[in-house]
Amino acid sequence: MAVRDSASLLVGLVVLLHTWRAWAAVEVNMKDKVEVNLGEKAQIPCLYTSDDGIGGLTIEWFYEKGLGVKKRFFQQAGLMKTVDNSTHFTERISVNHSNNTMMLTIRDVKLEDQLDYICAVKGLTDGSGEGRTKLRVFVKPEPPTIEGVQNGISVNEEVTSLVGSCEVKNGYPRPNITWYKDNMPLRINKNEVEVESTVTTQSSGLFSVKSELKKKIVKEDKDALFYCEVTYFVAGSTMMSETRQINVNVLYPSTAVKIWVESPKGKIKEGDSIELHCKGDGNNPSSLFLIKYLKGNANWENDTVLLENVTRQNSGVYECISTNTENFEDISNNTEVFVNYLDPAVVMPNNVMVMAKGNELKATCNALSSLQTKTAWFKNGQEVSEGHTLILKNVTFDTAGVYKCVVTVPEIEGMTTSSSLRVHVEGQPEIMETPLTVIETFDKTVELVCDVRGYPAPTITWIVSDGMVPDSDNHMTTTDYGTKSVVMVDVTSNATAVCNASNEHGTDMRTFNIKAKTIIQTTTPAITTISSVTAATASPPKTIKKESNGFIIAVLIVCVLLLAILGSVLYFLYKKGKICGRAGKQDLTREKSSKDNIVVEMKSDNTEEAILLGVNGEKQPPNDQ
Repeated sequence: MAVRDSASLLVGLVVLLHTWRAWAAVEVNMKDKVEVNLGEKAQIPCLYTSDDGIGGLTIEWFYEKGLGVKKRFFQQAGLMKTVDNSTHFTERISVNHSNNTMMLTIRDVKLEDQLDYICAVKGLTDGSGEGRTKLRVFVKPEPPTIEGVQNGISVNEEVTSLVGSCEVKNGYPRPNITWYKDNMPLRINKNEVEVESTVTTQSSGLFSVKSELKKKIVKEDKDALFYCEVTYFVAGSTMMSETRQINVNVLYPSTAVKIWVESPKGKIKEGDSIELHCKGDGNNPSSLFLIKYLKGNANWENDTVLLENVTRQNSGVYECISTNTENFEDISNNTEVFVNYLDPAVVMPNNVMVMAKGNELKATCNALSSLQTKTAWFKNGQEVSEGHTLILKNVTFDTAGVYKCVVTVPEIEGMTTSSSLRVHVEGQPEIMETPLTVIETFDKTVELVCDVRGYPAPTITWIVSDGMVPDSDNHMTTTDYGTKSVVMVDVTSNATAVCNASNEHGTDMRTFNIKAKTIIQTTTPAITTISSVTAATASPPKTIKKESNGFIIAVLIVCVLLLAILGSVLYFLYKKGKICGRAGKQDLTREKSSKDNIVVEMKSDNTEEAILLGVNGEKQPPNDQ
C-alpha cells in the first residue's frame, strides 16, 4: 500500500509540473500578413509575453522561402545582438525592442522581400514560442493601352472577328482585364464574344497581360464604343484604370440611298453651280453609285456631280442608284431640281422716247420670272419711281435723260435684271447758266464752256473777235439733255466770244466778254506800273485775281507819295536859292525823269489809251511807255 501511495504522489507531481509549465509558457502574437508597395518601408511587429526578463530571453528572426526551409538572419540572446550578413536585405533591416515588442523594419522593400517572417522567443524557465507574418509586396502597373483593328470589319453572321487588343505591363500581382462595350461589360459567349488573354512574367518578376477581343460584328456595332478596364492591387486596396474608347469601322451593305443638293442651299437660280450628292445608309467600299438625269439621259458614275452655270434646262428629276458588287443588288432614290429664272427686262416703248414739252411720259418695264419680282426706276443713281409703270407728267428739259429699270427677285439674293430708256424732250436750244460771262485773266488762254439743252441735239458754233472758231477746236459732246461745247481762246487783248446753239426748233446765244490784263515792269526795279486795256461791257466787270490788284494799287500809292516828296524837296531848294535859274531847274528835272523813267498811269472812261505824265508834267510819248 505504501508503494501505491508513492506512485500516486509521483503522478500528481508530474501533472502539476506540466500544468505549471503550460501556465508559464512564452506566448508570441504576430499579424497574419503585412502589405506594402514596392519601394516603401515594411514594419513587422512581434509581441510576446514571458515572466523572464529580456536578459533571460533569446529572440530569433527567420524567413522562410518555401518547402519549410528557414534561414535565421537575426538573434538576440539577453542583450547581445547578432545579424547574419549573408541575406539579400541585410543592409536594409533593423530590429528594435520596446515593451515586449520586437519590431522588424525593412526599408526600400523589393519584390524578393515577399516572404514568410518567423519570430521565435525562448525563455530560461518559461519555455518557447513563435509566430509568423506573410509580407506581401504590390507593384502598380503602367497605364493600360488599347489598339483597334485598322481595317474595316465586314458584317458576318457566322464567325467572330478581331475587334482590338488591350495590354497592361509591369504589375504585381497579376492585373485583370475586362472588356466593355458602351459602358456595359462584355460577357464571354462562345461564337458571340471571345476573349483571349496572354500573361508574360518579366525577368523582374512583374506581370504583363495582353487581352484580345473577338466578336461577331453586326450593323449596330458601327456606333459602339469599346474600351478596357484594368483591375490591379495595391497595399490595402484594389484599384481600377480604364483605356480610351475606340470605334471600329463596320462595313455593311446599304439598304436605302438618298440624293440631295449639297449646294447652293435654298432656292437655285440660273448661273449657279449645283453640287449633287448621292449616299447610301451602308458602309461598304464595294458599293457603286450612278447618278442619272432622267430628262436628258445623262449619267455620271460617281456619288457626287457638279453642274456649272445651270439654266432652266437643267431642271428635272435626278436619280441615284447604288449597286452592291457582292450580290449585285440595286437600290435607288431620286430628287427633283428646279432652276429659277429671270428673263431680261423689256421696256416699252423700246430704248428711246422723244417727247414734246408739257406732255406726259408713260413707260412700262416687265421681266418674266418663276418667282415674284420687284421693279424700280432709277435716274442718275436715284430712285424716281417704284413699280412696273413709269409716269412723268408735264415733261421739261429736266425730265430728259436715261431711266434705268431694275427688276429683282427678293427671295434670291443677286437675282436681278435691268434695261434702260433714254428720254429726249424736244424744244428750242436753251443755254444753261454759267457762273461767269465777264472774264478777267492774266493767262494767255481761257477755256469757255457752253452747255445747251434741247432736242434734237443742238449744234454749237463759236465766234470770237478775230473770227469763227474752227470745228477742230470746238470740242462738242452729246449729253442726256443736249450738247456741251468746250473751246480754248487765245487772249492777246480784250475780246468777245459768242456761243450760238441751234436746232430745227430755234436758236439761243450767249456772249462772253474777255478782259486781258498785263503787268508792265519799268526800268526802276522798285517801282512797277500796271497798264490795263479794258473794253466796255453791258455787265459790270468781274475781278479774277483780287490779291494781285491789291498789291498793284499799294505799289501805285507808294510811287505817288515818293513823287510828292520829291516835288516838295525841289520846291524847297528852289525857294532857298540852292538851284540856280529856271533853265537849270528844267534841265535837272528832265534829266532825272528820263533817267528814272518814273511814270503814273492816268485812266479815262472815254478812251482806251493811258496818258503817262512825267514828274514835270510833260506828256510822255507812247514809245517811252
